[in-house]
Amino acid sequence: MNHLEFYQLREQPFSISVDNRFYFDSQQHAEALLRLKYAAEYRKGLAVIVGSVGTGKTTLARRMLDELDENQYESALLVVIHTAITPEWLLRKIAVQLGVKTPSKVKTDLLTQLYRRLVEIYESGKKAVVLVDEAQMLHNREIMEEFRGILNIEYNSQKLITFIFFGLSELDEAMALDKPLQQRIAIRYPLRSFSEKVTKEYIQCRLEIAGLQKPLFSATALTAIHHYSEGIPRLINTICDNALFEGFLIKKELIDEKMIQEIASDLNLDPSA
Repeated sequence: MNHLEFYQLREQPFSISVDNRFYFDSQQHAEALLRLKYAAEYRKGLAVIVGSVGTGKTTLARRMLDELDENQYESALLVVIHTAITPEWLLRKIAVQLGVKTPSKVKTDLLTQLYRRLVEIYESGKKAVVLVDEAQMLHNREIMEEFRGILNIEYNSQKLITFIFFGLSELDEAMALDKPLQQRIAIRYPLRSFSEKVTKEYIQCRLEIAGLQKPLFSATALTAIHHYSEGIPRLINTICDNALFEGFLIKKELIDEKMIQEIASDLNLDPSA
């Protein structure tokens, strides 16, 4: 018997990997998604989501991508994994993601190819949307100028592309490298950590999706989880995942506050530090 069988769960409820089946539609995530859809539908050009580590930016980006109807949008998700990105690489990546075949190695020709592709998308009745996750890594003036140049592309007085940036608070500093681009931000929405009430709802939601049949955390344990995680979804998942395994090892059916305190200590989580 493993820990899932012991707690009568069908699957891992607190994996830190992004899984849209476990998407928790909190009020702030719902509001953020509503604003992003508005930006995409009305070709607003540039929208920005900022939040601290673990607040659900990547989860929101994946959810947004999934909810963009393929019949209405030509969309792509670009995940930035390092800072060593050149404007040329960025332009080529955007072009490929939006369907430019055999992109030219000459920048001026590539821009022409991208423009033609964006016009094709527009004339087909669709809207082009590119989501950029971990956008704070694009801390480079030339790259920000490149984004501004692409946003300047219009047809019939309509913007041909909408960018949606997801990043840490440092993204604001990156955007400030190019003031004209910063002034083009049509929508900016900050993601914050959960309240204690929302933390409890989040935990319950994930447990129910995983097949919860009985109470798993005591009321004081839930309060402790919020305290040590500070309402950050990624830390909530980490604490709860550890609690399930540790509870299984000692065959504890109801996880209590003491166990959460011990796990938080092992994970070196101290909100007061």
